[in-house]
Amino acid sequence: MPELPEVETTVRGLAPVLEGQRIARIVTRRADLRFPFPRDLGQRLVGARVTRLGRRAKYGLIGTDRGDTLVFHLGMSGRWRVDPDMLGAHDHLVIEMGSGHTLALNDPRRFGFVHLHATDDLPAYPPFVAMGPEPLGTGLTADHLLARFEGRAAPVKALLLDQRVVAGLGNIYVCEALHTARIAPNRAGGRIALFRLERLVEAIRTVLEAAIAVGGSSIRDYARPDGELGYFSKQWRVYGREGEACGCGTIVRRRVEGGRSTFWCPACQRG
Repeated sequence: MPELPEVETTVRGLAPVLEGQRIARIVTRRADLRFPFPRDLGQRLVGARVTRLGRRAKYGLIGTDRGDTLVFHLGMSGRWRVDPDMLGAHDHLVIEMGSGHTLALNDPRRFGFVHLHATDDLPAYPPFVAMGPEPLGTGLTADHLLARFEGRAAPVKALLLDQRVVAGLGNIYVCEALHTARIAPNRAGGRIALFRLERLVEAIRTVLEAAIAVGGSSIRDYARPDGELGYFSKQWRVYGREGEACGCGTIVRRRVEGGRSTFWCPACQRG
């Protein structure tokens, strides 16, 4: 599933193609993805100028001068293709720009979706209402985590995956950040000292920024809008490395809980 770095990479890749350009035509090639396409999608967006692109957690945002923002989620396998040579069976939404560029939302599994929401009212978009701070923003601090973890016996990994605590963190990057911060994934959140939470916040930012710099992780069907794969998987310290040696020489372990795999080093992550 595309995670925050993949969505951020997508948004950055679309910005040069979309910003300042008018939408000339919209074609929905099926009625729905995970949810139905908005019935008035073309009516509200054709002729609009794209004013900005952004991201909230794992959601991409395409703002327009008509006061509407196109909110998209890439689901399990979605990606935007820019100027494809030809449309494929899984290109379900096509946006033609006045500049001549064409964008196709490709989603073989159809777990992604597209919504329209008033730009001025985006904080009230239902998935955003209870979300925690952005991990790359100023709102994520050690004090914030200390307050949210206080008295909690739940494992720190589970708490970090809770979008009400921090927005947009996913399994891969939580495993990597916990290893970087030298914190055991099963340690109770309420038992982590402030100085370790400071180290964790720094690790989260370091891991995400490194992943964004190389275009995210090439997992399953994900690719950037230009068709290139992300290469952060080459830098994984523990994720996907069960049975291999950590940098310290200890063998990386894996366990599965609730359908998710946790990877960690029992030597580096004792605290």
